[in-house]
Amino acid sequence: MRPRMMYTMLAAALTPAPGDLTSIRALVADDLAAVDRTIRARLGSDVALVNQVAEHIVGSGGKRLRPLLVLLAARALDCEGDRHIELAAIVEFIHTATLLHDDVVDGSRLRRGRGTANALFGNEVAVLAGDSLYTRACQMMVTLGDLRVLRIMADTTSEITHGEVLQLLNRHDPDTTETSYLEVIRRKTALLFEAAARLGAVCANAPHEHEDAMARFGRHLGTAYQLVDDILDYRGRTGEIGKNVGDDLAEGKPTLPLIHAIRESDESTARVLKDAIRTRGLDAIQEVIAAVEATGAIAYTARAAADEVALAGEALDALPNSPYRDALTGLADFTIGRSY
Repeated sequence: MRPRMMYTMLAAALTPAPGDLTSIRALVADDLAAVDRTIRARLGSDVALVNQVAEHIVGSGGKRLRPLLVLLAARALDCEGDRHIELAAIVEFIHTATLLHDDVVDGSRLRRGRGTANALFGNEVAVLAGDSLYTRACQMMVTLGDLRVLRIMADTTSEITHGEVLQLLNRHDPDTTETSYLEVIRRKTALLFEAAARLGAVCANAPHEHEDAMARFGRHLGTAYQLVDDILDYRGRTGEIGKNVGDDLAEGKPTLPLIHAIRESDESTARVLKDAIRTRGLDAIQEVIAAVEATGAIAYTARAAADEVALAGEALDALPNSPYRDALTGLADFTIGRSY
């Protein structure tokens, strides 16, 4: 029996339940283990502190959704060989580098339930460790020798940086519009999901229509993921979300629930919300949460996330039936399920 046929039969037996991340990961368990080995092998540096910082964040857990997306997309389109393993590791390195830099910019002290690298090692070391991961990812892409991969990731990392700048411009600005905020989400979060899904298709030498479908799936999935994060910042528990509730407000970020609450509040309440954004007003956090709840901002944001998940599901209609396509659907269900 051909190896690919054996793998497909095994996958069919392991078709995951919708929204069950454990069973979704089990479907590509061998691939994920190979990605983990690759990440650790490529982390090596002759500077001990770089290794220490990189291991702190790479080894801190996390769902590894972006590399998982690469693997599922590649398998859904019958990728052969092991290039998808390298691509998944590259995406994780880029993502990890952005986390290191974001935490410095935001002054974050907690991520994934642990102290951030900047809190433990200092801003300078965290930034340089992030730079090291970026350059390591570039080295890996050069080794692959695929100009399309280089172009996709160069364009993506450039847009992520621009998204970070846009977010800085919006910070402490209570007049940030929903359109402006969604543009930040697209650049900072959704585009890396989009790139991950597209790389899986590129690895499989998929036809343009399938590559485009994968990219659309990733883009809508990433947007939904960030919108759910916005909800959790007001409704989550620190132990579950791995950061402090109200962190976005403390950083002066006008996310969608707050933007909607300002828009729907009376003048007095809107003034309180705007002042909280201007002054990182955690002293008013209970008033902010009450206004977010009273104006239906959580439900509004949840509907926006559900709309994105629906668009992601429509994108998958263009792909051939397989347990991996079902797993991608399950990944979308998992994303929206985090808000409940």
